[in-house]
Amino acid sequence: MSPENLILNGVPLVADLSGALLWPEKRLMVVADLHLEKGSAFAQRGQLLPPYDTGATLARLEALVESRRPETVICLGDSFHDRRAAERLSRPDAERIARLTAGRDWIWITGNHDPEPPAHLGGRIEDTVVLGPLCFRHEATVGAGGEVSGHYHPVAAVRVRGRRVRARCFAGDGRRLIMPSFGAYTGGLNVLDRALAPLLGRRFQVHMMGRERLFEFPSARLEPDLERVS
Repeated sequence: MSPENLILNGVPLVADLSGALLWPEKRLMVVADLHLEKGSAFAQRGQLLPPYDTGATLARLEALVESRRPETVICLGDSFHDRRAAERLSRPDAERIARLTAGRDWIWITGNHDPEPPAHLGGRIEDTVVLGPLCFRHEATVGAGGEVSGHYHPVAAVRVRGRRVRARCFAGDGRRLIMPSFGAYTGGLNVLDRALAPLLGRRFQVHMMGRERLFEFPSARLEPDLERVS
C-alpha cells in the first residue's frame, strides 16, 4: 500500500491507503467512523444487509495494527453504530476487539452515534485528545487549528481523462484534516457540500483513495455530486 506524507499544523503525518492516519514519531495510528454493527442495526429496521460489516472492518483493522504496530490507537468516534451495538456483537467479534485494545493505549473518542462506547471491550474513553500541536475529536469545529476529525465521511469526485471518479478521501488545508470513514458500510459526503464549506473554505487539498495508491488533488479540480432529479 502506498502512503502519502502530509503536514498538519507543522507536524509530519502519513495518510495510509487503508484510510488510517499515522504519526510515526509518536507511533500513533488514527481511524475514524468504524460504525461497527451498522448491518445489524439496519436489519432490526427491516433493511436486510449482509451481516458481515463488523467482521470485514475488524479484519482490516487487525491487519493494519499488525503491519503498523502502533503504541497508541485513536478511534475518532462513531466506532459503534449506535448505543446498543456492543450488545449485538458476536462473541468472536467482541473477543477480537478486546485483543486489539489489549497491550496498547487504545482511545475511543465519543461520537454522535456512540456517546458512551462500551468500557468492557477495553481501551479508554475521551471526548477530545490533545497531543502537542494536534487535537483529535469526532466532529470538526469552525476556526480550530491542528485538528484531526471524522464524522463527515468525506469523499471527492474528480474528472480524469474524461472519466468521473468518486472515492473516499482525506481532506485538509494544512491546519485541519477531516478523515475518511474506515467502516465497511459507511457512505460519504462530497467535500464540496455546503456543510463542509465553513470548515474547509475554498482552497484545500484531498488525498483520494485509489486501488493501489492515494491521489492528491486541489479543491479547484474537484466536482460536486450530480443533483438528483425527482
